[in-house]
Amino acid sequence: MHPTPPGTERAAAASRFLSTAAVLALACVVVAGCSGADQAASRPDHAARSTPAEDVPGPGVPKVENPLDVSRFRQNPCDALASGQVSDLLGGNVRAEPDPHGPGGPACGWFSQAQVVIVFPTVDKLGLTSIYRAKGGVYPFFLPLDPVAGYPVVAYGTDDPRARFGECTVALGTSDRETVDVSITQSPARKGDKDPCQSARDVAAQVLDNLRRG
Repeated sequence: MHPTPPGTERAAAASRFLSTAAVLALACVVVAGCSGADQAASRPDHAARSTPAEDVPGPGVPKVENPLDVSRFRQNPCDALASGQVSDLLGGNVRAEPDPHGPGGPACGWFSQAQVVIVFPTVDKLGLTSIYRAKGGVYPFFLPLDPVAGYPVVAYGTDDPRARFGECTVALGTSDRETVDVSITQSPARKGDKDPCQSARDVAAQVLDNLRRG
């Protein structure tokens, strides 16, 4: 899978039925800040940078009081949602496609008239701090949402795709150094029925429940 070059991520989303690879590359761009020119640059703070423990959480970044181990879903990203949850979200005729070695981290995409992509980012060890540092820069769209069971959530992106595309990406902090990132695209028939960022938050809540159940 090749990262989507800068500026093409919205086009990839518009043709969302054509290529799972394009959608998961989009998730890398939006979730990790990847680019075709320099995939290694990923988020604003690259993993190669030495990051003292005191750097996280950064100023203004909510602390994750009860860290969760996401390793089992990193190994099998499509296990992040149960089959019944996927059916409830997307209906029938859903295509699930894992991308365990995606450029942004292990990922899984579920595709029908709508779509859900879940990524377990491995591009740095800064968790939500990486996203907060890019507020107003790499991520002009930045919207903190209500926490889920005490776990902080923020919507973010290179633009605000909600009204035009029925899309949103949110990051759920599972520890001070890790997130689970959820991207959703509403079906044409349902676009506008609900704020897509709230829908993405709802999906993140389901993933969180699955994590907490062990």
